[in-house]
Amino acid sequence: MILRIDHVSLAVRNYEKAFSFFTTLFGAVSGPRADDPSMKYLWHITSLGDLSRFELIAPTGAGSFLDGFLEDREGGVHHVTLQTPDIRKAKMTLEEKGVPFFGYREYGPLWKELFIHPKDAFGVLVQIAEFEPDDWLAPEVRMPPGRKWIVSKSGAGVTLAMKHPGGGKVEIELSRDEAAGLMDDLGRAL
Repeated sequence: MILRIDHVSLAVRNYEKAFSFFTTLFGAVSGPRADDPSMKYLWHITSLGDLSRFELIAPTGAGSFLDGFLEDREGGVHHVTLQTPDIRKAKMTLEEKGVPFFGYREYGPLWKELFIHPKDAFGVLVQIAEFEPDDWLAPEVRMPPGRKWIVSKSGAGVTLAMKHPGGGKVEIELSRDEAAGLMDDLGRAL
């Protein structure tokens, strides 16, 4: 039912200050961002390292759905997003197991979601979503379209970049001996 944790969402009062903190101090890479006028908030996906992502969410005006959450704090973990390959199957599994959920929505092929309330998930708001991970990442952390790996010379060896099924890419440095060993292993496997 669940492929992986996609991201953790941090609700913050001061978006600019939080964005600067994570990008300047930790080198977070900016990804897609949008405002939702109906719920009076903005969201912004960022990437850290090869596979870690978090989302900043912040109110954009009075009456935001985040007002209660941020009433007595500057920010905090708002929810955890789990990726599913099939939101309808996930919904059916929750129904079969008697787990209450809310907010079931399908936004066309790009995003389908539902939520489990913290009172039903041990204090954590859980978002389960069906989506294509690379659609929500900055180009510099994705593999080029149609590529599953890229090998490039680096120092005394090579860098092997591979497409990750959860979106983005993973890079590993290999010495000359390790690269030769990998080629031998691939040759034997074929």
